[in-house]
Amino acid sequence: MTIDIGSGASTPLSSSTTISSPPSPRLKSSTDTLGQDVYYNPRISASNIVEFIASRANSSSTVYIFDLAEQAGFGSLTKEWSQSRNDTASVVDLQTRAGAGLGLIGRLSEGTSQDTVKGAVLTAYTTPTGLSVMAPSLPHLPPALPTSRLVIQVPNITSIGETFSFSPSLSPLASVWSILPENIVVLLSASPQQSVDFAALSYRLTQSHVIHLFDHQSSIRETGHCLSPLSEKKPQGNTIADIIGNAGYKFFDFIGDVEAHTAIVLLNGPLALTAQALATRIAGLAVITVNVLRPWDENALRSILPKTVTSVHVVDDVPNASTQGGLFVDVFGTLLDGNTTPTVYAHRVTPTQTQQYLNKEGALLQLIHGIIPTIPTSLSTLHSPALKRVLLLSSPQSAISGLPRIIEDLYSSSRGIQVRSLTDYDVFSKPGGIAAHRLLLTPKNELNNYLPIPTVLPLDPTSEGDAEFLGILDHSLLKSHSVLKYAKRDSPVFIVTTWSADELLTNLPPQSISLITERRLRIFTINVKDIASNSLGAIGPTNDVLQVILAHLAFVRLYLGSAATEEKVLQVALASLGATIEGVPLAKINGHAWFGLGEIEIVIADKPGVAVPLKEFEFNAIAVEMSNGETVVNGARLASWHDAAKHLLFPSVFTPISEISSEEYSQHPALRPEVPDRTFLVTCSVNRRLTPLEYDRNVFHLEFDTTGTGLKYSIGEALGIHGWNDEQEVLDFCAWYGVDPDRLITIPVTAGEGKLHTRTIFQALQQQVDLFGHPPKSFYTDLAAYATDTVDRHTLLFIGSPEGSSTFKKLSEKDTVTFADVLVRYASARPGIEKLCELVGDIKPRHYSIASAQSVVGDRVDLLVVTVDWVAPNGTLRYGQCTRYLAGLRIGQKVTVSIKPSVMKLPPNPKQPIIMAGLGTGAAPFRAFLQHLAHLSAQGQEIGPVYYYFGSRHQASEYLYGEEIETFILDGIITRAGLAFSRDGAKKVYIQHRMLEDSEALAQMLHDDKGVFYLCGPTWPVPDVYEALVNALVKYKGSNPEKAGEYLESLKEEERYVLEVY
Repeated sequence: MTIDIGSGASTPLSSSTTISSPPSPRLKSSTDTLGQDVYYNPRISASNIVEFIASRANSSSTVYIFDLAEQAGFGSLTKEWSQSRNDTASVVDLQTRAGAGLGLIGRLSEGTSQDTVKGAVLTAYTTPTGLSVMAPSLPHLPPALPTSRLVIQVPNITSIGETFSFSPSLSPLASVWSILPENIVVLLSASPQQSVDFAALSYRLTQSHVIHLFDHQSSIRETGHCLSPLSEKKPQGNTIADIIGNAGYKFFDFIGDVEAHTAIVLLNGPLALTAQALATRIAGLAVITVNVLRPWDENALRSILPKTVTSVHVVDDVPNASTQGGLFVDVFGTLLDGNTTPTVYAHRVTPTQTQQYLNKEGALLQLIHGIIPTIPTSLSTLHSPALKRVLLLSSPQSAISGLPRIIEDLYSSSRGIQVRSLTDYDVFSKPGGIAAHRLLLTPKNELNNYLPIPTVLPLDPTSEGDAEFLGILDHSLLKSHSVLKYAKRDSPVFIVTTWSADELLTNLPPQSISLITERRLRIFTINVKDIASNSLGAIGPTNDVLQVILAHLAFVRLYLGSAATEEKVLQVALASLGATIEGVPLAKINGHAWFGLGEIEIVIADKPGVAVPLKEFEFNAIAVEMSNGETVVNGARLASWHDAAKHLLFPSVFTPISEISSEEYSQHPALRPEVPDRTFLVTCSVNRRLTPLEYDRNVFHLEFDTTGTGLKYSIGEALGIHGWNDEQEVLDFCAWYGVDPDRLITIPVTAGEGKLHTRTIFQALQQQVDLFGHPPKSFYTDLAAYATDTVDRHTLLFIGSPEGSSTFKKLSEKDTVTFADVLVRYASARPGIEKLCELVGDIKPRHYSIASAQSVVGDRVDLLVVTVDWVAPNGTLRYGQCTRYLAGLRIGQKVTVSIKPSVMKLPPNPKQPIIMAGLGTGAAPFRAFLQHLAHLSAQGQEIGPVYYYFGSRHQASEYLYGEEIETFILDGIITRAGLAFSRDGAKKVYIQHRMLEDSEALAQMLHDDKGVFYLCGPTWPVPDVYEALVNALVKYKGSNPEKAGEYLESLKEEERYVLEVY
């Protein structure tokens, strides 16, 4: 069979002599060779070399790998080397959270760490998002010393959008630049060689802490570069500029017209590289790239800026258009020097725009056209005309997924061609994921300035075709994804498929057939699976190997174009593969590949079918191949590629984390991951009922042992209880809903900013989901979408509508229905359990005023709680979710708690008079007050007058902490006790009545003695208490009701009239 795909002008480097030279010696794998020939090895990426430099024991004493860095594909190799190589620094895993940087700072602070004594150069890996979380801690860094400093390596990659696609945006750092301390150097690199050099420079700047940001979206992950080590030549001086300059770099790079009237300033990165390439083609334009952001060198910027420049345009990465960029502030401040100042303009670029400027052809040029309207809206290609672009799309788990690496090795062995390769993954849009392999092939005598691969071969949703060769290694992509659009007009498309020609035509969407015809694409197919199995009789792993070789031979044939013959393809393959493969002669395999490759003619049907929606490729995962054969995707080791999307969505679930912190007791990352608050696991040590058993209210006292948790609280603060639903009710619901309580589900963390975690259905419904809480109106509307019964659906929509307000109010306030009740009532509405959990939302913590002073009780926290229960109109006994949980606590049971600040604070001066009014369990914070005041008194401190008002129904049953109160009275801690037990006499007496009895003293304390009044309990007595105080001020301080009310309101501003009511 003869296949002619035209002349060499339209095929990738068609001359066979360019790829037939002997191959270089084979290496076992990129990671195995590190340390021997880490440099000058095209198979090793700059990313691996940066990790290698940073992780050497002579560079770092310890490497701290934050979870976000490993999720961005940076850090996994360091972990592997630390376990297998003696020359690697020790490794510590860290979780990204607020204050995480304090742990590192603590290890560098003088006198606080063994590391400081021994000398420690600490390296941290994190992302821009992680650095933004760490940044508030960095001003606390001690001065850098040659033996004690911090280096932060930051792979620049940020997830954006619903598909978590990766962008090289620095937007998370927009608000960070201004708060960085002066003792930190910030380096930015873009190209592979520069990234390697700056990584080495990070450890030569021995008088500074260093942050090194490098492009990890594309450039540093490429293979195909022969990267050299940084020169060991010592600089002439010791300044930062001397050390940077000795390496051949400057604080700022200038590219473009030396007499430019317009300058664009950008932080170094892939966008800057593209802008530099455009600047060489546009008269009057200069591009200034920032290599060293801190320290900011104003003189260097002024000196590099042409005197002819009248306008400076600063491109800033920002999270949104309303955020002021830090680079603009730096540039504007530098150039603000009077009459000669050029006009400085801000261009705020969001992460999505960054993606467009890099991946959409001509987008960045359009931005520059808006700055300089006189330039053309299109330019000739930025890359060498001799460069050829190859795009191979595959499934990572397929038998021929290794084909791109073999093709890359073929070109890498050539003396005449440079090959650059980049592989990206999409793990969302297709089960098992999609791999996009981009290869750029350039004659070595025509190498131009470096451009990022996504700029040269973008995977743009609106692509008009850039790839001179497109390979589809998984035919199912033709049905699901818009992939043919990447092929350049008149180019070959290579499809590895088991489909026959008729089946291929049947499976191609109508719009794909139209595109093939419109662009005159030539479709070539080969069934490598059938050839390997039937023609060559291979089975098992040998079958997989032969499939790859068959596809490789077919590719070489198409690559050679019209110059290809069966003998020529064999000659090329022999040089790189050898004479036999798995015992099968290569000539035999080549013969089958030659006759198995065929061209299919695509004809548009008379009546084209209806176009079907096709998905787009989104780069959202990075895979790292380990030397032991494991694949690590976004920091998680995969059992199969089907797990990749889950690992990307739920990294905290699948990746074990060991957290360090400068705190003596740090947060355990597995403790209630759905809870955003700082939580503690305490132990119930006392659960004692205070009211008689026959009494209709169950008021009980709880004590929790906090030993070893690090829990600290202040007087008057509240304890958040993260309660659980009743076990039996959850099991009953699971049985009714028809779900297995032991099945694992992965659900969103409602308050977790896109985070997710995995647990059993029972755990989720008992510990997290507010199944027995009260649904809002929106729940009815949301649930209606899942109702299969028409009546149920319309009823739910009605309740959720404005017209259904009265019905909703009755259900909510009178019937007190729960989420579970609604589901039972409208049983045809049954969303999947994962969706149900999302619709219902999380149990919110209930906060209870702490009834103890830590200064007195030590490692303990006390609560005063009353059980909430009522009978619904249908006769069902209802319970408050959290009080029911607390009432049932057993001694020794663990409880998750958090601390919430409160307005209930003791006055700064213990001599100030205090007036406390508490109803029922509102006495809780005042018990803490009284304990602390008694403690001060026992230490010999003078305390002011204390008036204590307490109200409940019966003294015999509900005089809460009565014995303690009487003791405080006898000891003189309480000056006056106004006790009101409303049901004990013929006439009901409340606390406001007791306060009226003390009107003169209360007026004196509040008006003249800077006294503080507190009220805690239900809201209903607030007006009466307020009126009692107003009357006291009117009667004894000569005020009128209006002025007395204004005075009390002014006390609120002074925190001397404090209400905590519910």
